[in-house]
Amino acid sequence: MGINYPNGKKFTPAENPPARQNNGRKKPKKDLSFSNRGKTLEDELNESNSYYLSRGQAVIHKKPVPLQIVKVDYPSRNAAVVREAYFRTPSTTDYNGVWNGKHVDFEAKETRNKTSFPLKNIHEHQIRHMKQVSDQGGVAFMIIRFAIPDRYFAIPFPLLESSWERMQKGGRKSIGLDEIEKAAVEISPGMYPRLDYLPALEQLLGKTESEEQ
Repeated sequence: MGINYPNGKKFTPAENPPARQNNGRKKPKKDLSFSNRGKTLEDELNESNSYYLSRGQAVIHKKPVPLQIVKVDYPSRNAAVVREAYFRTPSTTDYNGVWNGKHVDFEAKETRNKTSFPLKNIHEHQIRHMKQVSDQGGVAFMIIRFAIPDRYFAIPFPLLESSWERMQKGGRKSIGLDEIEKAAVEISPGMYPRLDYLPALEQLLGKTESEEQ
């Protein structure tokens, strides 16, 4: 498709298990990275959002892409393949919704860079949108996954904004991992949900409020 921009069960251990049962060795822990191999950050967030929704913790969804379909082929009677489409308007951010009485709005990005996040992965209109959300009392932020060390961070909008302004003035075109580790909150992946990012978001709000005082 061509797309063009217009601009649980309780475990009860057996009593006195046979000595030969593991030869005395402990059962290895489940490898979370292996069990989630092949999933994208979007997949992980969608699953986490479904978990939050089912438990009444938050209502957050991925925004639909505003496409204008131009050309469609029908290789079979029950199948349609979009061959050409345009963005009707520039997309804003990936996710929005309501949590704890607050509007939340965030972008999700992955990078294979090990020491920094390239700002070329986001766009000016997205920065502008997040600022508008923040100015209205909403919570704007970004979730970044560093693929190589497999680390996740919730990035506060002020760090994103200041890094963008620095680039606009001729400074570095990325946010260093050291800057992220200092200002952001790291999210430790788990099982249910895979990315429990709401506690990280609460920490971000606490940091922001303390800085404003």
